Amino acid sequence: MTRGWRQQTERGSPWALRLILWIALKLGRAPARLLLYPITLYFFLFAPSARRGSADYLRRVYGRSPTLFERLRHLHCFAATILDRVFFLAGRFDLFDVRLHGEETLKAIIEQRQGCIFLSAHVGSFDALRALGEAYVDLPIHILMELDHNAFITQLLHTINPKLLERVIQAGDINALLRVQETLQDGEMIGVLADRMRPQDRAVSCMFLGHAAPFPLGMAQMAMVLQVPVVLCFALYRGGNRYDVYLEPFSAPPRVKRAERDDVLGAWVRGYVSRLESYVRKAPENWFNFYDFWDA
Repeated sequence: MTRGWRQQTERGSPWALRLILWIALKLGRAPARLLLYPITLYFFLFAPSARRGSADYLRRVYGRSPTLFERLRHLHCFAATILDRVFFLAGRFDLFDVRLHGEETLKAIIEQRQGCIFLSAHVGSFDALRALGEAYVDLPIHILMELDHNAFITQLLHTINPKLLERVIQAGDINALLRVQETLQDGEMIGVLADRMRPQDRAVSCMFLGHAAPFPLGMAQMAMVLQVPVVLCFALYRGGNRYDVYLEPFSAPPRVKRAERDDVLGAWVRGYVSRLESYVRKAPENWFNFYDFWDA
């Protein structure tokens, strides 16, 4: 599974991507959204591994073979969130109807003035969190992520707002944990997607959509060490310009003796996966891991 998502190649030429970016920022969101239909068809026809990964996931979440419409809708939803990422990065939050569920959780964090980990997955649009950061001026959000995967698209989108690069912490970097710790000590927020395996990660087997799948232990280990508040965060795309952002508290695993550590970490990850599945079932087309996630 670690190879599955890391070996997916970027599709589309730099010229085509810059054209879409120009249309989005110069002509607006509505004209740019018209491009989503040919883009969806292109990926459906010419990205066989992503198409298979999508169909495999949809079979598991629906418990039956997906229809052609459902398969196309899945790819279209992904393309729509990628396009909207341009506008979120550009600060055009006025274009969206972002509805927050669990505001009391967010207010409690802000009042405590304590660092926090926003824990999510490749579901919906994590960039919609930037709308919350804009609405709450005391909510600077830093992102722990890998910049070397899909590097061109990441670099292209981040040229829209270079200041955001200062809030990106390179996952796997030797100083990453130190930067995360310093950021949290300053009372700021760290956003993490914890559903994908990297080559160096230890794994725990979890039941996800009725089948066993490996999930990394790294986030659980970091949360155990840091002992800061953890909040689950999922921003689900609902079509049009609407996003529903769900927040719920999720305590860090307690520090325990070494002999008990693996059991505690495994239980914590399984709790995360259980909540992840509940949100995936709320909006099945928002799952954006287009590879053999279960390593079948």
